[in-house]
Amino acid sequence: MPATVAIHAGRLLVGLDDAALEALATAERWSVLKAARPSLAPALAREGWAATTVSATMIAAHAAGITVFATGGIGGVHRATGSAAIGSAGPGVSLDISSDLDELARTPMAVVCAGPKAILDVANTLEVLETRGVPVVAVGQAVLPGFYARSAGVVAPLNVPDEAAAAVLVAAHLGLGLGSGILVCVPVPADSALSEATARDAVDAATREADNAGIHGPELTPWLLARIATLTNGASVRANTALITNNARVAGRLARALVEGSKMAPDSIAARSARR
Repeated sequence: MPATVAIHAGRLLVGLDDAALEALATAERWSVLKAARPSLAPALAREGWAATTVSATMIAAHAAGITVFATGGIGGVHRATGSAAIGSAGPGVSLDISSDLDELARTPMAVVCAGPKAILDVANTLEVLETRGVPVVAVGQAVLPGFYARSAGVVAPLNVPDEAAAAVLVAAHLGLGLGSGILVCVPVPADSALSEATARDAVDAATREADNAGIHGPELTPWLLARIATLTNGASVRANTALITNNARVAGRLARALVEGSKMAPDSIAARSARR
């Protein structure tokens, strides 16, 4: 049973109907807040709509007992820019880090995505996830998906051939009771993907422009995504639409496999280990 998460009129909603989905999608652009863990309370303390980031969606979904959550791409460590400044601790290091990563470390559920957003420092994002105890697994390929492109140019820490194998890994991780989530990464469909070079060039150009314009913080990601759409003549938007649809499809199959697996093997991993 799919359920879209959002905030409206002081309520966290898990499962929007068609009318609510249309109202959110057509709301005046600047009237919709971007709600993450740090801004969840302000979003709930006002009227109107707020769209939930990965971190806020995980909070709501976990509270409702949901195990599998599909999104486009996760937030992570932003690239260090040429300017000395905001969020930078030195050459090549950025302190502009999404709260999505800490949420993955503290909320036990499977998050299905097309990898970290292409605008990020993917290698450093993986390092933070490893430190936080979050397994990262690619489905159907050995390399990490690159959001708009099928490859981020980085070998995935883990990989499995399909959703059934992913379900075994997800069940094992969540069954350990470690408290952290698991990130399941699925490549964008090949017929909608940008080439790795095209995606990289567009991201590099947009990042330079944002740095020159002094754009940073919560405004950075939406600005970059909009600029990349312009630079790629809308190809990035088509890829984004295809990948979120595909991610939802894979998440549905994963959820079904988890349910079927729990019926076949109701004992927990901990109980089986104790018997050994």
